Amino acid sequence: MITIDADWLNAFFRLAVIGLELAGTLTILVGAALATWLFAKRARAGDGTQAYSAFRSALGRSILLGLEFLVAGDIVKSLVINPTLEDLIVLAGLVLVRTFLSISLGVEINGHWPWEETRMAREKARMAREKARMAPDDTGPKIT
Repeated sequence: MITIDADWLNAFFRLAVIGLELAGTLTILVGAALATWLFAKRARAGDGTQAYSAFRSALGRSILLGLEFLVAGDIVKSLVINPTLEDLIVLAGLVLVRTFLSISLGVEINGHWPWEETRMAREKARMAREKARMAPDDTGPKIT
């Protein structure tokens, strides 16, 4: 039978939480820096409006990914390291805020609600079929 020292396990999870929080923070910071660099590069090269749109999208995606790491760290901290009722309530609040931010940023990035994606894909496929049906048949003369 394998026995694991509780102090060692606690230290492992505390390091895991620090790692997740560090990964989340670095993801947001590096993503913001890269998005800003790309924005400056694209804005100098041409269309500022398109560059700004790409900047917002890249920044939003890095924030979303960073928030995922931060919430993972909060989950480990609240459920494994210090599972008090107060910590669980704080965790529930954080998850609600993160979910709201995720949906809001997703709408900003994609231009539609997350649950509209299936309907939009169906509509796009229908329009492609219509276009293919309406296109002239220019395959040339048929030789039989």
